[in-house]
Amino acid sequence: MGAWLRHRLPEHVDVAGMLSAGRFVYDDLSPVVEGDPYTPHTFVWFHRDRRDEPVVPGGIPVLFQDDRLVVVDKPPFLATIPRGRHVTQSVVVRLRQDLGLPELSPLHRLDRVTSGVLMLATERRWRGAYQSLFERGEVRKTYRALAPWRPDLSFPITVRDHLRKERGVHRAERVAGAAVNAETLIEVESRSQDLAVYRLSPRTGRTHQLRVHLAGLGIPIVNDPLYPEVLDVAVDDFARPLQLLASEVDFSDPVTGEARHFTSLRSLPLGAPG
Repeated sequence: MGAWLRHRLPEHVDVAGMLSAGRFVYDDLSPVVEGDPYTPHTFVWFHRDRRDEPVVPGGIPVLFQDDRLVVVDKPPFLATIPRGRHVTQSVVVRLRQDLGLPELSPLHRLDRVTSGVLMLATERRWRGAYQSLFERGEVRKTYRALAPWRPDLSFPITVRDHLRKERGVHRAERVAGAAVNAETLIEVESRSQDLAVYRLSPRTGRTHQLRVHLAGLGIPIVNDPLYPEVLDVAVDDFARPLQLLASEVDFSDPVTGEARHFTSLRSLPLGAPG
């Protein structure tokens, strides 16, 4: 069981220390021991340590709110949901308290370092109707990214490949020869010297898809800490936001049939939040 816990939990969790302190327990509250045989379908319970989280600077502007939806303009460095080292500093935790909506939950996700339009359901009963739009590919999302200009590339470009991201691994990888599961249309919107603003229209929603696709073309997004190389950036360093913006969302409301269009208030280049 000790080996399984190390495999299952993030690296920053002190599995050995928690085992020795009896902080992992089974359903009957008996402690999990390092050498216990691994048994499938077993529940293990624990309370994780919460670090003192620095407040992520910048507010969370509400672009729209009604009885079913809340649409916000997420700042960079704020996680969508509580996870890992980011619990209180997440959109869900902060807005549940600020808006008085205890059942508020995201309908899709943005990377912690990505900014822009994020949709949430006010109550559990509305999640299914709106999430099904994403599952059926009926939500049109438009991103913009600031990245190097390459005069040898001819736009528009559609990138199609197979992306895979394994749990516990920071970066996604392209898998040669596998069936296509990621597709992005990339267009040039404007150019200034050695940089350009690219309009990105993802037709799928794989983890880190846009970041991998631009890096694969040799035009990695400005301030990307993972692609093309992993940079040694402290998790609470807010100085250099990733220049990727979820700028627009379009869909037909599944409840009313109304055409919905939401646009971020932000523009590139993104400055440090504050």
